[in-house]
Amino acid sequence: MSANSFRVCVVGAGSSGIAAVKVLAERGIEVDCCELSDRVGGNWVWGNRNGVSAAYRSLHINTSRQRMEFSDFPMPENLPDFARHDQIADYFAAYVGHFGFGDRIRFGTGVAHVEPEPDGSFSVTLSTGDTERYDAVLVANGHHWDPRMPEPMFPGAEGFRGEIMHSHSYTEEEQLAGRRVVVVGMGNSAMDIAVDASYHAAATYLSARRGVHVIPKYVWGKPYDQIAGKEWLPSALRWPVARKLMAAATGPMTRYGLPEPDHKFAQAHPTMSSRILDRLAHGAITPVPNIERFDGDEVVFTDGRRVAADLVVFCTGYKISFPFFDRDFLDPSGDNEIRLYRRVFHPGVPGLYFVGLVQPLGAIMPIAERQALLIADHLQGRYHLPGAAEMEREIDRHRRRISRRYVASKRHTIQVDYDDYMRDLRLERRRGARRPAGRTPADRPVASAAAREEIRA
Repeated sequence: MSANSFRVCVVGAGSSGIAAVKVLAERGIEVDCCELSDRVGGNWVWGNRNGVSAAYRSLHINTSRQRMEFSDFPMPENLPDFARHDQIADYFAAYVGHFGFGDRIRFGTGVAHVEPEPDGSFSVTLSTGDTERYDAVLVANGHHWDPRMPEPMFPGAEGFRGEIMHSHSYTEEEQLAGRRVVVVGMGNSAMDIAVDASYHAAATYLSARRGVHVIPKYVWGKPYDQIAGKEWLPSALRWPVARKLMAAATGPMTRYGLPEPDHKFAQAHPTMSSRILDRLAHGAITPVPNIERFDGDEVVFTDGRRVAADLVVFCTGYKISFPFFDRDFLDPSGDNEIRLYRRVFHPGVPGLYFVGLVQPLGAIMPIAERQALLIADHLQGRYHLPGAAEMEREIDRHRRRISRRYVASKRHTIQVDYDDYMRDLRLERRRGARRPAGRTPADRPVASAAAREEIRA
């Protein structure tokens, strides 16, 4: 039995899923991709029929297209540096068409249940009711679909006479028109929605629990991420330079009425927006502190200010969840803590891989592509994992680095630096190619394929 007779199921055909399917298909590996929607693209498809994607009409990329594109399929040069959602969705569709693997994707088909079997394979139950057996499962369902509301919710919310919603439910500017809007949060979605509201709402308030460093999309006439974004440049040099650059480009955040950040630049996931600083400077958005409570049709802030509001939009992030698993393989603490070797391999469940389950300071697409190459190497016996103890040590080291580097937040549990992580994946492929095989139970998918077939027969 050849290694390529493996059957692999990829969950999701968003940007990470299609990268994985393309790599596996090119290697001759039998792969099926299950996609709930009727097209590829995931969060970049506005009005996606899957019912879980979070695109809004004004959505544009925050990473420049040159740093976002797949390595062997450049984005069209006529696209702007920071392209719109439909342009990105069309790019993903063109990627699938160009490499000809669309027949590997089962559209309109979700994954309802994944069950590891005693022989090391997986029973995958589909939304159609069918159950199929696979030798490996690649999870690429994303982590921006299960909204996280404030925990606990602010007092008085149950009696608030306006509307409360999560940013996941925001789709177009008409939801804001003529209303008094409070946007809660300081991430990218919060900035985008606040800017949209500043043009369409009767009044716009931006509520911040803590300060952030806002990065303009252009610095010195170039996309910000093309100045110091180099894989060979170590972070110890990159971030001190970037901090001086950002300070010169924007000045202190207090100049715009925002709170002083309690951390250095790059010690939290970046907030990218050129428009928010302009709208704040023109008084179109009023910055306010954190919410203290709701009172009738008013929102009361921690400094005692009150504003009448018709709509409060919580941009408070997402839970990392996998509804197709019976039990929680990844997050026993319930705190978004993910234990994966190199952010890809589950050390306790052989044949279970994760693609795109990172929050990078940069784009996810080239990362997913490189992760998929690592997985394909493992499936075909070209790459081998270290022993179980070494994998656990690597996971612990990564978690310690995260806790030292970033401010405490549920969004930082899967954080990586784009260039550092891309380099790490490249070097890990080399290290794994030199390791002996079978040092850990997780390092056995190819070796056990024939044995599994005998068990099934």
